[in-house]
Amino acid sequence: MTLEECEESFQKNNLQLLAAQYNISEAEADIIQAKIWDLPNLSVELNAIDPENKKIFHIGSTGAKEVGIEQLFVLGRKRKNEVAFARSNKEIAEMQFQGLLVDLRSQLRSTFYNILFEQKKEESLDVQLKYFTDLLNAYKVQTQKGNVSLKDMVRLQALVINVQNDKIEVSNNIIQQKQTLKLLTGSDTEVLPELSDDNMTQQLEKQPLISISELQQKALENNADYLTAKKITQSSELNLKWQKSLSVPDLTIGTRWTQRGAAFDNQLALSFGIPIPLWNKNKGNQMKAEYQIQENKKTEERLRQELVSQVDTAYQTWKNQYQQYFSLKPQDLQDMETVYNGILKNFRKGNISLIEFTDFMESYKQSILQIYEIQKHIITSAEEINRLTQSKIFY
Repeated sequence: MTLEECEESFQKNNLQLLAAQYNISEAEADIIQAKIWDLPNLSVELNAIDPENKKIFHIGSTGAKEVGIEQLFVLGRKRKNEVAFARSNKEIAEMQFQGLLVDLRSQLRSTFYNILFEQKKEESLDVQLKYFTDLLNAYKVQTQKGNVSLKDMVRLQALVINVQNDKIEVSNNIIQQKQTLKLLTGSDTEVLPELSDDNMTQQLEKQPLISISELQQKALENNADYLTAKKITQSSELNLKWQKSLSVPDLTIGTRWTQRGAAFDNQLALSFGIPIPLWNKNKGNQMKAEYQIQENKKTEERLRQELVSQVDTAYQTWKNQYQQYFSLKPQDLQDMETVYNGILKNFRKGNISLIEFTDFMESYKQSILQIYEIQKHIITSAEEINRLTQSKIFY
């Protein structure tokens, strides 16, 4: 699969992303709930026993019954404040979803490139391992014949074991990364990343066109995690406003019809009820909301500092790897291959010793692995900058 195909599958099938969408729907439901009025309260009182007339359930025209209805009217802009708080929570849910989307997409892209470079390592190690294994088998035969010393055979075997261990480590990394990519794309089958050499070269050569300070500013303007922290602070201020309004007493208005038993027959009365605000019944929640504001402000500032630092770290990492890799000229890489092929040729002719051969091969192997590792870090650190700034810096 190409990177574009992986991203398309990710957006359609990633279960974590699909599940997170319900958080927005839940927040929308909270807004609907906050707008709903309290239901009116209907009460009915019927005569059960009439001892004077010796009747039960005497509720007819000569009996007694009472019907009342009451409605609670919320005062102090409670409902409006609750709706505003619920709306802010929906905005937070949307920002958190956006942050999750960016993080998972960045993880997808980094995993995609990790697999590609680990596969390049594996291919290089396979070629070396095949040559060394064939050579070792030949040495074992010659050792049995007495033509090659046991010491040389053991030295070569140590080189084979070393390469095998490197290959196992790389292969295990590929297995883990492929499993991660499979989960991210929601695929039921193994995902095999595909990228042409030309596209890989283009990715390696890309550079940001803005300074580190501009990158940091973009991160502060666009990073979903930081913007979510700012929105949480704003939401906590709305919560305090709501908690303060909850201290305002609510008004209950009702009407009641009484057939008998009141001052007059068939009396229709109007009632008003309101709690006496002798003390602040919501003081504790107000204090809690105030503390949450202070806590969220500190968290917001901490995330701001962390974000600026993370952008700087990612940029310096990319810069160091980029400069190190491109300090190597194409001729340097070509010379390395020329010497490698020359060593193989001269070793077959017996022009160099086994010690010289194994020393060079160990150095060559490490150099190739390090080059692929540098290339991988160039792209993954660039992806990290894209993630932090949530801008197409290296796209």
